[in-house]
Amino acid sequence: MAGCAGVSPAQPDYHASVGLSLVVGPAHAGKVALLFERYLGLLDRDPWLIVPTQADVEVVERELVVRSGALLAGTIGTFDRLFEFLAPGDARGDGLIGETARTMLIRRAIAAGDGSAPWSSMRFPGYAISLAGALAELEAGLVEPEMLDEPLAGLVREYRSQLNATGRRDRGSLRRGAIDRLTGDLDAWHGSPVLAYGFEDLTTAEWRLLEALAARTEVHVSLPYEPSRAAYASLERTATDLAALAKGDVVELPPAGPQHLPASIAHLERQLFTDDPVRAGLDGSVRFLEAAGQRATLELVAEEALALIRSGVSPERIGVICPSLDGVRATARAAFGALGVPIAIEGAEPLRGTPFGQSLIALLRFAWSTGGTSGGRERGHLYAHLRSPYSGVARRDVDWVEGKLRGRGVRTAERTLEVTTELRAGRPLPTVALAMGEGSPTAVARELIDVMIRAAHGTERVPATSAALQDLRAREAVARAIDELAELEVGGTASRGDVINALERVAVRDAAPRSPGRVAIVDLMRARTRRFEAVFVVGLEQGSLPRRERPSTFLDEDARKRLDETRGARLQRPDAASRDRYLFVTACTRATRRLTLVRQAASEDGSPREPSPFWEAVCAVFDEDDVRRHTTRRALSSITRELEMAPTERERLRALAALSTIDPEGATALALANGWDRKLRRARSAFERSNRITSERALALLGGREAWSVSELERMGSCSAAWFFERYLRPATIDRSIDRMLRGSVLHVALQRFYQALPSAIPGAERVTADNLEPALELMRECVTRAIETGVRIDVDELERRELEAGLYRDLEQLLRAAATSESTFVPRKLEVPFRFELEPGVRVSGKIDRIDGDPMSARGIVVDYKSGRASSAADIERDDLLQIPLYMLVLRDHLGLEAMGGVYVPVGGMRKIRGMLLDGEERVPGFVAADYVEPEHFDDVIEEARTTAVALVERIKRGDITHDPHGGECPSWCDLWRMCRKARP
Repeated sequence: MAGCAGVSPAQPDYHASVGLSLVVGPAHAGKVALLFERYLGLLDRDPWLIVPTQADVEVVERELVVRSGALLAGTIGTFDRLFEFLAPGDARGDGLIGETARTMLIRRAIAAGDGSAPWSSMRFPGYAISLAGALAELEAGLVEPEMLDEPLAGLVREYRSQLNATGRRDRGSLRRGAIDRLTGDLDAWHGSPVLAYGFEDLTTAEWRLLEALAARTEVHVSLPYEPSRAAYASLERTATDLAALAKGDVVELPPAGPQHLPASIAHLERQLFTDDPVRAGLDGSVRFLEAAGQRATLELVAEEALALIRSGVSPERIGVICPSLDGVRATARAAFGALGVPIAIEGAEPLRGTPFGQSLIALLRFAWSTGGTSGGRERGHLYAHLRSPYSGVARRDVDWVEGKLRGRGVRTAERTLEVTTELRAGRPLPTVALAMGEGSPTAVARELIDVMIRAAHGTERVPATSAALQDLRAREAVARAIDELAELEVGGTASRGDVINALERVAVRDAAPRSPGRVAIVDLMRARTRRFEAVFVVGLEQGSLPRRERPSTFLDEDARKRLDETRGARLQRPDAASRDRYLFVTACTRATRRLTLVRQAASEDGSPREPSPFWEAVCAVFDEDDVRRHTTRRALSSITRELEMAPTERERLRALAALSTIDPEGATALALANGWDRKLRRARSAFERSNRITSERALALLGGREAWSVSELERMGSCSAAWFFERYLRPATIDRSIDRMLRGSVLHVALQRFYQALPSAIPGAERVTADNLEPALELMRECVTRAIETGVRIDVDELERRELEAGLYRDLEQLLRAAATSESTFVPRKLEVPFRFELEPGVRVSGKIDRIDGDPMSARGIVVDYKSGRASSAADIERDDLLQIPLYMLVLRDHLGLEAMGGVYVPVGGMRKIRGMLLDGEERVPGFVAADYVEPEHFDDVIEEARTTAVALVERIKRGDITHDPHGGECPSWCDLWRMCRKARP
């Protein structure tokens, strides 16, 4: 920077000067300390000190009190506070419109547009938010509507018209009023010096303010900057402009990092992002962490933080710096909470991310939104609220009623409320009744938040837990937003949609910044003015840092450049990479003891992630071997730690269980020494527990059964453990839906009705042929429709019903077309045939045969069983010991008095072949796969073998003989019961 070159670091006589004095230098050069000295030296003139954020005010006050002993004069605040102080009396902060009300006015401005703007037709909240951001930039740039092109100029004029109608002011008008007053009123400023630090980019409003103040008093500005360094390239314009305004009064402080920082961090600060960095060894103050997945990465950070705390570092002296808080908030709470490390996430959280906000917004969406499930109003919204403690309804009652609703498939809002009221026998839901009652939306919402807080925390004691305090902060944020909307009702009542949209954008502050006893998690911007003993910089994988540019919908780069060149609006921004380069250098210099750089080496699914260019830039500063030695890695497969490195008892137990697989004796000795032997035994036996039934009552119930289903005996033969869980314990999902079971049930009803109605609907027809196919298809369509009307006993919407009907008819149409071309001469004779048959004394089987086809000229028949999947061949039946078809043929022969010619599985849908087992010989039934015909002797042997197998299985069940015995020795890939039966799987 030309203005800084060759300037002596000697401090000027600032008590006598008028104008701007600029102090520049790298991190830890003493810029802020020098500014504080000047401020204390000017206390007799009641100076102003401008700091970056409101959170910095108290910290700076404390530091200055420590330096001076007392502060009896002066004002410390932000740029916004100074603008408010300077604004005319009718535009001060007490008449300032809030962000919620401002966003609503912007929505009104968009709605009032003539439709010519491409975004005016897209009246979604995101467009209003995008326009709000553009307006904020234009206001900070002091850009008037006439400087803009249409239709943006029209939107700005309409917004200002809406704002003027309220009689309030926004920050833009307040800043314009403050600058007009400062430049036109001699009494606006009485000579108090102004000092400022902690900013990098100056908006036009802030620039005009400093420029006007410099003409009337002395202004001292501190800026982190070094000429010709790539790390500070994004600040070059600000530094150059301030140096020109300073007119030579520039103090360039030399680097002083080695005096305040460990050697490696100081070396990094000097060499990072230089063209030819000098490599140096590592002294341990800079470290690297790599892990797979965000959760594992933050767990690794939490472990390191816990180790630092145990070594004596105060939690508040540890900082975790992230590119953005939104993407890590929930994961950080889970990762640090699992290790008991308290954290303070220093940044506003969306209301919808808090428990109170989730419950409130869910209730209002249910009560106020219109339409069915497609409109976003459904059962889930109501019960998300009722399950929360803010509803005032006991959780056990909610769970029972919701289970009933889910079992019936009730989802739409109207049916949800109707059935809920019915199941609760008319007992009221206070918060729901209030939300759905009469009154203005803002009044209802204001009363509702108080009712919800009382329901959760009562009125007998002061809520003092961290969760209660979070709820109170959320309630306060909602109350402010509602008050802002209520103030606008003079210009038009806020609708229910306005209230919901406003609450979606409300931000709730987290714990107080710089909370004692908590690890601070901050973003890059908030980290600029912080100091920590230990810093973790996370997000150093490609795509996270540097961050991608986010272009504005309303202000492209060409528009920014034109406004800068013609109007001096200072809207052009440095590129995102350059900006993040500076923020990253700043983050790396926040640590006074240890800096740890953290990245995800792989995604959650194990896909490799490339390191950020910033990570590689840091590695280029140090010796490669030293970087490898100081890098801690955790692979995706490393789900446990080494025993001696496990940070908590829970993790030590997990490590002990892992150790027991390779060193059982050593693990046992450690367990006995630490009192963990019982827990280790349980962990070792997790997948070795016996499923054998030993309960006398259970055995009595099984032994007292009169008959056994053929299908469950077949399941018992495939795996006794699977039978036990599927058919005895019967786990099931709560939610009823149009699943495979329901679809199969409706399909069977449709087929039964079809074959019952076929002879009368098509006179003379005993089966489907090519001649009667078309009327048969029409009949089938009618049967499908009636079967759905009577067979679907859950709530389904019209789209689901039509989808089910079309899918069933498509599958059954394929079935009829295949039947019309079949060579078989057998015709359907019996449908849904129930039976109870004694295999031997004391052993009965029961079931229902889908269909029996008979020979019109004899007492011969075949069994037909409908399948939704692949049909099993004769070879499959023998190899897998399938019982259904052989036992059905046994029933056909010995119970119904028909000669069994075979049994087949008929797949419904998918154009799959009919397979099964059929009797070979001169009188065999034609039309089936040749491989499925078996010799008469073997045919009878298979049937008798099935009888013997079924009897043996019944005896096993009665004995409680349940083991892990999947057919073939291995669990099939499709079986998901292993979590319950504890069968270890590879």
